[in-house]
Amino acid sequence: MEKAEGTKTVDASAADIMEVLADFEAYPSWTDVKKTEVTKSDKQGRPTEVRYEVSQFGITAKYTLAYKYTANDGGMTWTTKSVEEGPIKDIKGEYVLEELDEDETEVTYRMTLDLKTKLPGILMKRGEKMIIRNALDGLKKRVEEG
Repeated sequence: MEKAEGTKTVDASAADIMEVLADFEAYPSWTDVKKTEVTKSDKQGRPTEVRYEVSQFGITAKYTLAYKYTANDGGMTWTTKSVEEGPIKDIKGEYVLEELDEDETEVTYRMTLDLKTKLPGILMKRGEKMIIRNALDGLKKRVEEG
């Protein structure tokens, strides 16, 4: 089981950051995700199940994640609903948002990834860095630059 965690300060409100995080259809434009499809939403219109297609290092994965949202734009959590294809067994994660003031929010990203097969350490490290880069640097750029 591999873990990734990082924190970054974003020059935006928690509400603005949550708007970007919940816009799953836009993920391919600012992350390494190839394709997303919202398959289920809650009564407030927020996606609760999202199907992903990801390709890294020549390996393709297709899976669906289930999302829950924290009150007051405090972030969101996710767990694996199903895996259709690829080396992933289970993914769990969260974004935790803590507003420092109305235009600045500390964003913490945590993810645990369980694979069906063990990958070489160097690939896991590269993958972890890429995940953190997408999850935090990509998010910061998307929120701050629009």
